[in-house]
Amino acid sequence: VAGRWEDPVQREIHQDWVNRKYIEVITSSIKKMADFLNSFDMPCHSRLSTLNEKLTALERRIEYIEAQVTTGETLT
Repeated sequence: VAGRWEDPVQREIHQDWVNRKYIEVITSSIKKMADFLNSFDMPCHSRLSTLNEKLTALERRIEYIEAQVTTGETLT
């Protein structure tokens, strides 16, 4: 009795299906990671934008206070 994958053509077909399944799993995993990263990016981008605005406002206040101290003006 010959083995199940004795025929080279049958072996090649079987290996092709194994490879296709493997590629399908990898592709699906990559898509899931991309979806996660995209969903993670949106809130982070918004928070970083808000933080940048706050930092810019603080920098302006510091520059204003430094200018007042440098020129000897009294802080009110």
